[in-house]
Amino acid sequence: MTETNKTSQPAVLLVYTGGTIGMIKDHKTGSLKPVNFDQILEHIPELAKFGYKIDSVEFNPPVDSSDVNPEIWVRIAKTIQDNYSNYDGFVILHGTDTMAYSASALSFMLENLEKPVIFTGSQLPIGTLRTDGKENLISSVEIAADKINNRAVVPEVCIYFENKLFRGNRTTKHNAEYFNAFRSNNYPLLAEAGINIHYNFGAIHYGKSEEKLFVHSKFDTNVALLKIFPGISKSFVESVLTTTGLRGVVLETFGAGNAPTLPWLSEEIKKAIKKGIVLINISQCPAGSVQMGLYQTSMELLKAGVISGRDMTSEAAITKLMWLLGQFPDINEIVESLKTSVSGEINN
Repeated sequence: MTETNKTSQPAVLLVYTGGTIGMIKDHKTGSLKPVNFDQILEHIPELAKFGYKIDSVEFNPPVDSSDVNPEIWVRIAKTIQDNYSNYDGFVILHGTDTMAYSASALSFMLENLEKPVIFTGSQLPIGTLRTDGKENLISSVEIAADKINNRAVVPEVCIYFENKLFRGNRTTKHNAEYFNAFRSNNYPLLAEAGINIHYNFGAIHYGKSEEKLFVHSKFDTNVALLKIFPGISKSFVESVLTTTGLRGVVLETFGAGNAPTLPWLSEEIKKAIKKGIVLINISQCPAGSVQMGLYQTSMELLKAGVISGRDMTSEAAITKLMWLLGQFPDINEIVESLKTSVSGEINN
């Protein structure tokens, strides 16, 4: 376990956006209602034992994670930016269904980040007896405050869930039933919490920039997610690729990036690319990487100009594409940025 900074009282800001974690049972009605985070220490008195300065900001009304969109990402990012100089770290309380999307988006938005931004939540409300929310929140706060030599131990956008700390843009939700809701199949854990918190320092990114935190807040949502499946029809693919205003497509293919060798499929993709639509190839497999050209079934995509997404998650690919389309008018800049790692979302 690392030694927390002793030179000053650590300060952590909790940002409650919504989600299951922030619920308690109303004693009168029996239904669930959002926690008043001004009194969070009453619900989780263990936090007081840290001796940290813990403040909170609530989204009013709270946002169900199914309703999260780029406007919510911008609100979260701006909240961090507005409070950046006053806190050592940030814990974002968020619903689990779209948490991987939000963590991915924030990882691209927060340029020159030097402090922890830890997303967490729970499968059971904070007010229930068997909740997983208490441990998730307590450990997230500890990680957000932890320093070595007055520097944050994990200066990244992360997800903490069920004793594990993940790089946010490497995660996907894989389980709707059990507490271990998230996985990071293509990147190692950043930390694991047992009796002590064990950090994987070799996997954590430490930036070298001393520039001020900058928030990129522009997104272009004119994108589509096209999943290839056996028997896919020309009319369906054509309807997606000719969507009015479409600028980018995440293509979810088989295995290492393969698609059916259908002449019409290659032609529809070529026509879309000629119109300036960006297509990036992501595997449907939860683990592994796209290797375009390895098989003939992916060679046609490569020839058509489809970009390899390598080992990116679909969540990272879709948010990165929306973010890049919002940042750059030049398609060549977008293509080059898709091929390279912006914030650790792909292996170089």
